[in-house]
Amino acid sequence: MAVSLDQLGLAPSPPPTAPGEPAPLPAVPPAAPLAMPVQSLRRFGPRELAIAASGPGLALILARLFVFGGALALTAYGGLEMYKVVSISGTTFLQYVLLILFIGNFSWIALAATSGLLGFLVLAWRRLVPRQAPASPVTAKTAIVMPVYNERTDRCFAAVQAIFESLEATGEGGHFDFFILSDTTDADIWVAEEVAFFALRERLGPKARVFYRHRAQNVGRKAGNIADFVTRWGGAYAHMIVLDADSLMTGDCIVALTRAMEADPHAGIIQSLPLILNRNTLFARLQQFAARFYGPIVAAGLSSWSGPDGNYWGHNAIIRLAAFAGHAGLPSLPGKPPFGGHILSHDFVEAALIRRGGWSVSMLPDLEGSYEEGPPSLIDLAVRDRRWCQGNMQHARVILARGLKWSSRQHFATGIAAYVASPLWLMQLAVGLLLVLQTRFVRPEYFTREFSLYPAWPRFDAERALSLFILTMAVLLLPKALGWLFALFNATTRRGAGGPVRLTLSALLEIVVSALLAPVLMLIQSGSVFQILFGRDTGWNPQRRDDGSIPLGAITRRHFWHTAFGIVAGASAYGLSPYLFAWMSPTIIGLVLAIPLSAGSGLRRLGLGLRRAGLLLTPEERSPPAIVARANALTEELSALGIDEMDGLRVVHGDLTIRQRHIQLLPEAPRRTRGEVDPHRAVAEAKLIDAETFEEASSWLKGRERNIVLGDRALIILLAALPSEAPAAPAAA
Repeated sequence: MAVSLDQLGLAPSPPPTAPGEPAPLPAVPPAAPLAMPVQSLRRFGPRELAIAASGPGLALILARLFVFGGALALTAYGGLEMYKVVSISGTTFLQYVLLILFIGNFSWIALAATSGLLGFLVLAWRRLVPRQAPASPVTAKTAIVMPVYNERTDRCFAAVQAIFESLEATGEGGHFDFFILSDTTDADIWVAEEVAFFALRERLGPKARVFYRHRAQNVGRKAGNIADFVTRWGGAYAHMIVLDADSLMTGDCIVALTRAMEADPHAGIIQSLPLILNRNTLFARLQQFAARFYGPIVAAGLSSWSGPDGNYWGHNAIIRLAAFAGHAGLPSLPGKPPFGGHILSHDFVEAALIRRGGWSVSMLPDLEGSYEEGPPSLIDLAVRDRRWCQGNMQHARVILARGLKWSSRQHFATGIAAYVASPLWLMQLAVGLLLVLQTRFVRPEYFTREFSLYPAWPRFDAERALSLFILTMAVLLLPKALGWLFALFNATTRRGAGGPVRLTLSALLEIVVSALLAPVLMLIQSGSVFQILFGRDTGWNPQRRDDGSIPLGAITRRHFWHTAFGIVAGASAYGLSPYLFAWMSPTIIGLVLAIPLSAGSGLRRLGLGLRRAGLLLTPEERSPPAIVARANALTEELSALGIDEMDGLRVVHGDLTIRQRHIQLLPEAPRRTRGEVDPHRAVAEAKLIDAETFEEASSWLKGRERNIVLGDRALIILLAALPSEAPAAPAAA
């Protein structure tokens, strides 16, 4: 669909400024550089320390003893019970391997359980004794930055406008500037962003401090994008609030974060807890429900035992720019990806380095008004998760950096363990199958050191094994049970979920579907870990945020081996022992159904059908916050204009105003060294010179060449000079 300047509210040419009216702001503000030196992972001492960090208080010590001591006690008990299961008649080598793998997996879920229990107790106490947030006026300037990379323009600019309007309504809007920081590499999206930016400026008025910057090369990816902002304009601001392309934050939430930052001069990062919203597919609605009802429990526990040694999730947080610039300059890791190069999961490392400098990193888990969106399908999650897996595995090279707090190392270890747990689970299943195979088919070769006429067969205590299985399930599901219980006894939350019956049915549905998807994710994450260990890099692909539908052929190719593995494992287990098959049945069923589960996960009609039935509802869905409704309405308005369907080259060629504005936004080109020629630019220039019409040039110019043309003033002039169509041939005499 074509979009016109009139529809966007843009005049055909910039109107002259009337006497007394403010002049339009430039696309970017004046430079205010702030040095951001690259940090060393090998050296750190008192000279680099910005603020002397105080020791943990009594409450923090008790919280850590509760979480880690409780997890250790649970793991010790579970490990002892597992030892009794396998040692009924002596213990073989494989049984010891099984015991070690079990302890590794059990310790992971035990830590999550004790942290969740602490979060439940903390939230229950805060409900009884509510805290009052400081209401002092905001005094410092804060930049709100949204890095974007090949995202849908209508969604991003609608979110910026909704946040801007919500912030203005608080009366504190004058203390905040907005930056859209584009690393977009798609030529059409790049031009769409510029059109949407100037349209946003027209809608908000000349005083609206909203700026736009496009980088020609996305060096360092998102971390490099933020670092570029800091080094160019960071000196003008005390803080920055970092958004994702799918973030929404109310004005009240932003002001509360800013007040909390100003009230604590030692605060480096204060993280909010973003809730997932606007989700319609089955998979996304499951995530939305889980984040709403279980997320606050987990976050409150994490916040309580982390204290000032917390973590950062890369968005929906406020950051003190002095702390960030002084301590969060990321080094490139030696070697090639996947373990070398740019740090992908930069947020954990930035938090650890800022904390190393003495600044605190904390979270406000009960602060309302922070939102994000989630991936629409299982495959979309797998794509994003592959990048996160590589980023977390890279942390193995950062965890021993000099000067880090032990809690920062714990965050790194937890992130690594989240992915290593999958191959450990896979190995545990494999060792279990080997033990049964050994019992049935292999000639016994193990004898005790004491004299015996009979071999020591590997045997198991079935009754104790059942009790241990029940204990494991109880520990695994404890955070979800506590989240359900907490919601059940809150009248507003309970009604928002459709009442106690629908809340309970939704919780059970989420548990069942998550249990079926867990073995598929286990194989996906195991594959990611093995790929990384064998040196395969993930790259950085744009995320899909809307439709989760994927062609069945692509789903089948993605999950064929998962299904085949489930069938082989199930047939083997049943052939060996019906009891073994029953024990493995949850894993087997999930793998065998991998293809229909993945296909169903991305179906909007399935998710919306559950919504109509009153299942997987959240309070924010039944009664959308004003900012969510406003952002959705703006997205629909911009989508109807067809901005994201524009041909960027065609718009720049055919519209003088957009072309002029596009050229104004281009940075000054670096001077070319004599004798050095960019072959891609040379090819693009040759095609423009050879073309007789725009249509010819457009059909000849390919992906990178289109970007080169749009980023070069001289080539844009060549493009603009081309006629749209070839002149008609003169009529024959």
